[in-house]
Amino acid sequence: MTDFVTALGLVLVIEGALYAMAPAVAKILMRQGIAASDSLLRGCGLVMLALGVAIVWLARN
Repeated sequence: MTDFVTALGLVLVIEGALYAMAPAVAKILMRQGIAASDSLLRGCGLVMLALGVAIVWLARN
């Protein structure tokens, strides 16, 4: 459970850093996300999910 809370905290740090350092870029990315098709977003999400699992698996082994 501690690892999960730590990971969640790191996600919030990274997300917060984007909004704090480059809010204009964050707005552009949001507009592009809204304009993208559901299948494109789903595909990108699955790729990021797989990459995240691979990184965690490699870091733990």
